[in-house]
Amino acid sequence: MNPTDQRDIPLYIYHAGQCDPKKCTGRKLARFDLARLYDRISRLPRSAILLDPTAEKALSPADNYKKGIIVLDCSWEEVERVFPELTKLNLEHRALPYLLAGNPVNFGRPFKLNSAEAFAAALYILGHKEQAEKVLSKFNWGHSFLELNQEPLEEYATAKNSTEIVEIQSHYI
Repeated sequence: MNPTDQRDIPLYIYHAGQCDPKKCTGRKLARFDLARLYDRISRLPRSAILLDPTAEKALSPADNYKKGIIVLDCSWEEVERVFPELTKLNLEHRALPYLLAGNPVNFGRPFKLNSAEAFAAALYILGHKEQAEKVLSKFNWGHSFLELNQEPLEEYATAKNSTEIVEIQSHYI
């Protein structure tokens, strides 16, 4: 299938309202209709991919993303609180591979991605590069994320499965 024929992957955010509204990437994506915000775990779509840094399996192009991608926009304490609820949703838990943050708060720090960067990374890896660029275009630092991670993102996008993602990641850590 021609990548230009692809439909956008639905993006969902569990938003706990714990961040500065002026700096919140999740809220900004929702304002531009690029993602949908949820304030209750029970309302999140079932069977979607949950970007989970503690997941045992890495996100790869082999994953079924038709139901969408979910990020959690909350504190680690909140994640621990809602985790039992998350297990009821039959979500596919996937970790993102090694990438550097391009946002001003955590610039250059590995694995410290904000919601917009997490979505962009997932979209890029899944072959939806234009949607990834659209997500990042709403932030003046968005280009930095892609510039910092251009090489690994391109390699991750060629992986056949999670095992290959982990193998590629080992070249960057």
